[in-house]
Amino acid sequence: MLLKHWIIASPLPPDIIQQYGSINPVLVQILHNRGLTTPQDAQRFLNGAYTPPSMLAGKQRMKGISEAVTRIRQAVQKHEPIVVYGDFDADGVTSTVLLVETLRSLNADVEPYIPHRVDEGYGVNSEALAKLAEAGKKLVITVDCGIRSVQEIEDGKATGLDMIVTDHHSIGPEIPNALAVINPKQIDCHYPEDMLAGVGVAYKLAEALLLVAGASTKGKQNGNPGLQVEDLLDLVAIGTVADLAPLNRLENRLLVQRGLKVINAGRRPGVRALLEVAGVELGTVNATTIGFALGPRINAAGRLDSALIAYDLLTATSKSEAEVLAQQLHELNIRRQELTREAQDTVREQIGETDGEVPLIFASDPSFQPGIVGLVAGRLAEEYFRPAVVMEEGETESRASCRSIPQFDITHALDQCADLLVRHGGHAQAAGFSVLNENIIQLREKLVQLAQETLEGQDLRPSLDVDVEVDIHNLSEDLLSELVRLEPTGHSNPTPVLMSRNLRVLECRTVGKEDRHLKLKLARAGQPPLDAIGFGLGEWAAQMPERIDAAYYLEINEWNGHRNLQLNLQDIRPSE
Repeated sequence: MLLKHWIIASPLPPDIIQQYGSINPVLVQILHNRGLTTPQDAQRFLNGAYTPPSMLAGKQRMKGISEAVTRIRQAVQKHEPIVVYGDFDADGVTSTVLLVETLRSLNADVEPYIPHRVDEGYGVNSEALAKLAEAGKKLVITVDCGIRSVQEIEDGKATGLDMIVTDHHSIGPEIPNALAVINPKQIDCHYPEDMLAGVGVAYKLAEALLLVAGASTKGKQNGNPGLQVEDLLDLVAIGTVADLAPLNRLENRLLVQRGLKVINAGRRPGVRALLEVAGVELGTVNATTIGFALGPRINAAGRLDSALIAYDLLTATSKSEAEVLAQQLHELNIRRQELTREAQDTVREQIGETDGEVPLIFASDPSFQPGIVGLVAGRLAEEYFRPAVVMEEGETESRASCRSIPQFDITHALDQCADLLVRHGGHAQAAGFSVLNENIIQLREKLVQLAQETLEGQDLRPSLDVDVEVDIHNLSEDLLSELVRLEPTGHSNPTPVLMSRNLRVLECRTVGKEDRHLKLKLARAGQPPLDAIGFGLGEWAAQMPERIDAAYYLEINEWNGHRNLQLNLQDIRPSE
């Protein structure tokens, strides 16, 4: 069990807190920790006082929108076959559904195309474009991919396709020479928000198309009910949260807030059915629900089968069709969990043979499936707090996913091994590569050596950021209702971590499968004891001190018709 290093935010002086007026002091501290250091910024964040700029006019227009809208409208008018080319993760699938639904509402001849993870791999591929051209398609619009597919876009154009790229990923050294490129990260794009998810960028294109066509303001179009931009926001919320787009950015925050209202209204049969198989009650969905219930099930389709199953679910129009597809995704997700656990166990055995003293985990096995190696690497990096490389073995060439820790830039390490790799890329803490099997042993040795040199002498413990210290007697539902104002929480706007010291443990037991989880009752003078649950903290039960410090999320536990305040423990330590 890895003990975490707690990083407790410095408490604000009273004169600063007073400047925030009626905002709860605990909430003021949390907002200040998130960089909202003026009362005006705090109020703007809490009240959603943000209007996204217009896509259609002015200097803040997103680059490429006008050209894309013009070409798409031309294709619609001429009945030219259009393809929306997406990606196989939740962001890519929701982007594909969103743009196809928009184009069909405008009477376009449009079909989706989502590549198969195993057969085709990530992103735009030339062979697929050639087949689409051969089938008579005229216009291809990418969503959530394409910004680095410079050669593939050229190959598509050579077959006679017109290409429009919409993406949100980092810009490479060269931008594809497409008819239009829509990505707010372009240097000469003046749109003020450059951290939208892929589905957020696709939504902006859809919004512009609907506004130009008048479909967002008219009740009917060509005798059919018009698609409202609001109808698309459930997809935007799912893709934005599942892709870990930062929720401290005001536009993402607003899109997710609005999208959650659409989800909780139960408008889309596929989302309703998916919530049902996940055991989530309609009306209670928040960003955490998307992250832990909806996103993983949608992603499971592309990881283990075809992402088109998830596409079909999100476009299903009948309850019966949606229920069948939701069950299919649910079962795929269970299988994904099983495969991930099995792979983790396999790696643990390999690590056990080295007594666990490794600076970098490098594991491979013929049984590892491509759809789960990234998940396994992430779990291992979290469990051992070491960089982890997990590889799916091929006959002559193997592919791997890497996850790292803040102290070790995995992509920089791969750069130093470039002569041994077929291709590689990624970020400081997440990357991937392909390698010829003849170079694997040498690659492993070099990566382990680089990790050893970089990590030697460093404090290799995971850290836990604690927002604010609170007296346990001041915890209440009123305080929780103040903290809820931070929603939607997620990436870059995490659920606040509170801390209380010197808590007396009245009861301690383990719960759950294999006794993995910890259940406590904590004393409060003059008040009823407080329940606490610690997921994955079951090992503490055998060595529980009489008094502890606790870092936790404050939440409500509803069970058997009862509501009570509960601490969701993120870590505990013996009190000094």
